[in-house]
Amino acid sequence: MLEMGTSSLIIVGAIGVIAVAALVIAVVLRRQVLAADQGTPRMREIARAVQEGASAYLNRQFRTLAVFAVVVFALLFLLPGGAEVKIGRAIAFLFGAGFSASIGYLGMSLAVRANVRVAAAANRQGGRAEGAQIAFRTGGVVGMSVVGLGLLGAAGVVLIYRADAPAVLEGFGFGAALLAMFMRVGGGIFTKAADVGADLVGKVEQGIPEDDPRNAATIADNVGDNVGDCAGMAADLFESYAVTLVASLILGTAALGEQGLVLPLLITAVGALVAVLGVFITRVRGDESGLRAINRGFYVAALAGVVLAAVAAYVYLPATFGAVPGVSQELAGHAGDPRLIVSLAVLIGVLLAGIILWLTGYFTGTTSRPTRHVAATSRTGAATVVLSGIGVGFQSAVFTAGIIAAAICGVFLLSGGSIGLALFLVALAGCGLLTTVGVIVAMDTFGPVSDNAQGIAEMSGDVDDAGAQVLTDLDAVGNTTKAVTKGIAIATAVLAATALFGSYSDAVRVALAQVTDAGAAAAGGLVGAMMDYEIISPITLVGVILGGATVFLFSGLAIDAVTRAAGAIVFEVRRQFREHPGIMTGETRPEYGKVVDICTRDSLRELATPGLLAASAPIAVGFGLGVGPLAGFLAGAIATGVLMAVFLANSGGAWDNAKKIVEDGHFGGKGSEAHAATVIGDTVGDPFKDTAGPAVNPLIKVMNLVSLLIAPAVVQLTAPAGASHALRIGIAVVAAAIAGGAIVLSRVRAAREEIGGERNGSRQEAAAGSH
Repeated sequence: MLEMGTSSLIIVGAIGVIAVAALVIAVVLRRQVLAADQGTPRMREIARAVQEGASAYLNRQFRTLAVFAVVVFALLFLLPGGAEVKIGRAIAFLFGAGFSASIGYLGMSLAVRANVRVAAAANRQGGRAEGAQIAFRTGGVVGMSVVGLGLLGAAGVVLIYRADAPAVLEGFGFGAALLAMFMRVGGGIFTKAADVGADLVGKVEQGIPEDDPRNAATIADNVGDNVGDCAGMAADLFESYAVTLVASLILGTAALGEQGLVLPLLITAVGALVAVLGVFITRVRGDESGLRAINRGFYVAALAGVVLAAVAAYVYLPATFGAVPGVSQELAGHAGDPRLIVSLAVLIGVLLAGIILWLTGYFTGTTSRPTRHVAATSRTGAATVVLSGIGVGFQSAVFTAGIIAAAICGVFLLSGGSIGLALFLVALAGCGLLTTVGVIVAMDTFGPVSDNAQGIAEMSGDVDDAGAQVLTDLDAVGNTTKAVTKGIAIATAVLAATALFGSYSDAVRVALAQVTDAGAAAAGGLVGAMMDYEIISPITLVGVILGGATVFLFSGLAIDAVTRAAGAIVFEVRRQFREHPGIMTGETRPEYGKVVDICTRDSLRELATPGLLAASAPIAVGFGLGVGPLAGFLAGAIATGVLMAVFLANSGGAWDNAKKIVEDGHFGGKGSEAHAATVIGDTVGDPFKDTAGPAVNPLIKVMNLVSLLIAPAVVQLTAPAGASHALRIGIAVVAAAIAGGAIVLSRVRAAREEIGGERNGSRQEAAAGSH
């Protein structure tokens, strides 16, 4: 049994203090942001409408998700384990979910107040530098909160539960991941339904600008940026932080005992110091590009993270593995220096973040060859724009996956062939990558804040031409930073999922050791096949196929949901233009609230299906086929997930910035046929990059965590000593029925809406013809 010494408890307590300090810094940064000028009365009025819509949506979403949280909280008590662990894991689940929701709400609530301040700053001398600083420090508040709450939760669990902390933290990570997935899906559906609806009717049919106040969907579009990009991404990165910590603590304890439990906390505590450095040194100098200033801040912070993590490793760890108290037998004779190996693993994680940052920028940036190629294809129509964007997405997925795979191979080489150490080092590489999470969150939040600021400026008409150009430049920078942070989030998800995959293997090993029949693991026949990890086994290959298929199904459901919701928005905006001709002349104010209500209703209604699929699929596979096929399922989901997420994110990013290239005057400029073609491409890309793609990240971690939680129960019900095949099959059938039933209901609802949409469209066409 692992026992924690006094020195380790003191270190963990100090890390808890660092977490609190990070939250204090977040409060200070928040006050600085809110101290900025809020602009004209018209700007404030528009900002208030966005604030009210975003708050109303998230409040309704949290009420809906509270039901899921209560159900999962109760189900966690059915899993194997001691009473103390069960209670701790269930309570930690609520804290993880609560922290994830809090981070998302904080990201939204500050972003909707910062956007008007950025718009106001653009009108002043030096507006570029001031606006960029306000937007970046808004993200800095969220970034420091991610670091603070993540560290506080993990350190608190370790201090309270000590040896049982890894098992309890499974609940913390699961709560964070589950809420993040729901917020990603719900916010993504909201934002892209509004965005697609606004573009199709406003820009394509009516020929008015993107944020023209005459478009009834503009307020909903701006609300969506905040509930999708700010709240959703903040929750996503928080759960990546929490899940990576959980996996590293589990694997570290198995490999290095007490020091393996504390070391990941030390490395992530370094991230708190790095976040402060990155946020405060990121300043735009004169007329330099905002992207250049942000990249400089990221790379300086990343370098500091590597150095500080190496210092922590050399101070905390001994020179040999044999000298580590509680080291596993496998590693006791390892010839390497644990201090050097840990430092290099962290370096690999940080280098991975930097390379992904550059690679994603290359495939999606406005000055890069791939995106300019997509823009150039607009001369031959929308079809070639869509085809070229898909091509860019596919190619970028291969390069990104290759870089991630190379990083994992590098970590494996450091381990000297030890699988246990290799998995722990993968988790540490993830911790190393996440030392920059404070800056990464700031980069991501920069995008929607600057986008909203441009929308407020255009709707209010209170910003001069010079200020409008400043906001256009900041918005272009924001598009790139959003794409870049999506790439880094994907890399983080893969490292976290790989580490969780190792934790799953460890959980199965421990469960097998506890089975009284010593021959259970080697049993022959069907039971033996269900317990077999060999990839050559047909039943394991079935798991691999099902894992990949689940990612495709999840992505398809998310895109379908956006399609249905966007259709409702199109009909509503068309109705308002038709029934109120004064909207186009500026005499009648559009009914913004109706569009916000439609987005809210449809996005919350579509939440259940993908969420139930993510939770039920691994349960059905695990209890139905066994732990071996479930391992294959996770492998298939991870492999397919990384390719799918990168493809969706980068193709969407390329389409978005190709549109901006044309809008800047190339290939005919605004209003040309080329512009209309890129608008179609961007519209196709919206649900790719902002709904389905980002939601894949928490999906693969939710499925890994569910598998980790159920693994002991699957072993107990499958192994001969405790076999209960009727119960096992019953659980699998119920789980499959829940997922299948949700999908069938979604299809039925879609069919009803298509019939209603056809009737509505026919009525609209008849009304238009009569006029």
